[in-house]
Amino acid sequence: MIEARHLRVLRAVALTGSFSAAARELGCTQPAVSQQMKALEQSTGTPLLVRTGREMRLTQAGTALVRHASGILAGLTAAEEEIAAIAGLRAGRVRLVSFPSGSSTLVPGALAQMRAAHPGTEISLVEAEPPRSVEMLRDGECEIALAFRYPDVRGSDPAAGAEWEDLVVRPLLTDRLIGVVPEGHRLAGAERIGITDLAEEPWIAGCPRCRRHLVEVCESAGFTPRIDFATDDYPAVFGLVGAGLGVAVMPELALESVRPKGARVVPVEPAVHREIVALTLPDLARVPAVDAMLDKLAGTAGR
Repeated sequence: MIEARHLRVLRAVALTGSFSAAARELGCTQPAVSQQMKALEQSTGTPLLVRTGREMRLTQAGTALVRHASGILAGLTAAEEEIAAIAGLRAGRVRLVSFPSGSSTLVPGALAQMRAAHPGTEISLVEAEPPRSVEMLRDGECEIALAFRYPDVRGSDPAAGAEWEDLVVRPLLTDRLIGVVPEGHRLAGAERIGITDLAEEPWIAGCPRCRRHLVEVCESAGFTPRIDFATDDYPAVFGLVGAGLGVAVMPELALESVRPKGARVVPVEPAVHREIVALTLPDLARVPAVDAMLDKLAGTAGR
């Protein structure tokens, strides 16, 4: 194996013409230069220098290796400088995947703080709901995934607690679900309602994970919800509820970016929460830019 330190010695010998001059150039002893040249010749399996008295010249193999050495050492220097820049947060990349209500609430402030603190770090954002966002993380399509999960209402899923066990989990916040009813609804003015109060209503459901959880909560309360409409878009949910087409339960976080025209929000009892986290892989958690982005997300969530 050819080592970079051996290439540096070979280049110095070629430039200076002798071991002693190369030693002075490199700040080491002549025996050290001689030993490294012997090691390099053993690695290549061919002589690289011809010694004739006090003179020293390169063999054909030595000439070829010196020619390549300049480019190799320049590339290594560039790589070292780039890695140092990434480690020092003067450069780097963080690809973030978030679910929509997180993108409109938690992410903007964190991205703005990250860009202000580390302008050399490239940051990108795409949207995906879990579990797709978690799959993207495991497949190497992002460095951080914002995700959420609901409690196992029925206690029937033994894998529920192990869903993220291979990942680094940074808790961000707990988001309560709230009821959404049309303005003219009989329960629009209530201080709080039970989920069973909506048993006979048509429902508007969200993403597949949210929809599954809605069914579990309702069935645990003794009824199966009649889901007439389903959409991942929270403004659409509010629009459908506001038009009198049904009721819904939504994350409280969604209210920060949507104005419920024609709809009223009502606390639902018993309270149901979802856990919102930032996920990354264990190796990625040690990358300075990823660690800094996780800190910004946690800070924004704790606002």
